Amino acid sequence: MEELKCIGCGVLIQTEHKDKPGFTPKSSLEKKDNDIFCKRCFRLKHYNDVQDVGLSNDDFLKILNEVSKEDALIVKVIDLADLTGSILTGINRLIGDNDLLIVGNKRDLLPKPINDNKIINWMKQSLKEYGMKPVDYVLVSANKGIGVEELLNTIETHRRNRNVYVVGSTNVGKSTLINAIIKRFTEEEKDYITTSYFPGTTLGIIEIPLTDEHNIIDTPGIINKHQYAHYLDQKSLTHITPKNEIKPKVYQLNNEQTLFFDGLARFDFEDGPRSSFVCYFANQVNIHRTKLEKADQLFENHLGKMLTPPTTEEYKRLGGYRRQHFKTPSYKCDLVISGYGWITIDQPNIKIAIHAPKNVGVFIRRSLI
Repeated sequence: MEELKCIGCGVLIQTEHKDKPGFTPKSSLEKKDNDIFCKRCFRLKHYNDVQDVGLSNDDFLKILNEVSKEDALIVKVIDLADLTGSILTGINRLIGDNDLLIVGNKRDLLPKPINDNKIINWMKQSLKEYGMKPVDYVLVSANKGIGVEELLNTIETHRRNRNVYVVGSTNVGKSTLINAIIKRFTEEEKDYITTSYFPGTTLGIIEIPLTDEHNIIDTPGIINKHQYAHYLDQKSLTHITPKNEIKPKVYQLNNEQTLFFDGLARFDFEDGPRSSFVCYFANQVNIHRTKLEKADQLFENHLGKMLTPPTTEEYKRLGGYRRQHFKTPSYKCDLVISGYGWITIDQPNIKIAIHAPKNVGVFIRRSLI
């Protein structure tokens, strides 16, 4: 059989092993004028059914390792609603000496009053801490097709007759962006590349031809295991994923008060003067306030009921939560729960704590808003 690739995820098509990536029935290859999807992408596209695949993060890294050996333009996609969670700390090793263009995706999820220049300056400051020196920045909303033309013009400015590799961690919207690019250059209305809320949709290399025999190349997403997306089932992940502009919720708390974010995280204001806490989570996430002294009992009595997600089964899989203590810095900061949301705090030197699964990242960063 000639070498064929799944049009949805880029993996090599094979017809022998049902439990391995790229499987499709032989009958699917006999249909004329048929777009070839592997079984996994077919079920994802038509039934929103996500099947596990036997690829590890090392497998993804091996695929991307060749990028550093080529003279190319690297387009790094970042999720603006989860910047800390979507940064690839090893990006400099992956891209070598190639030029780096940063794309801040999901601009539509951030509150509209935020100035775009402020977002870009915030990105510059954040990425500088990781040693990144991009040649340019572009803000887009791939899901709505906003900013795609500006991105293409910026790519053309910097690529200088080279291939363009689109890289990023899982769930930043790379495949959605590639679909938007395809629609921009063709009359095609349907999405070819499969997308979902679940991480790891793209498994191989997907090439989109340019006019000078070079390509825009969509690469597999690197898995950041500290993101919440890797530990929830489909219903819960859909629940915590922002779909529209995030509406901030403000809470004035006295010390020894607690906020629950569904049952997935708990925030304790341990010590300090009465303070304002601005919460940025998906609009459908429920926030419950209580006294610190009652928090343990409330969690025990209402987990999987009022405090859901997670379900009780998901909570068992999460392995319980750990408590992390912080003292806020002298500057306005965000307390970030990777892949979930963040709390903006403008009160220095107060004592706070967060309860979250041990494998989910919790970070303090300079405030975006």
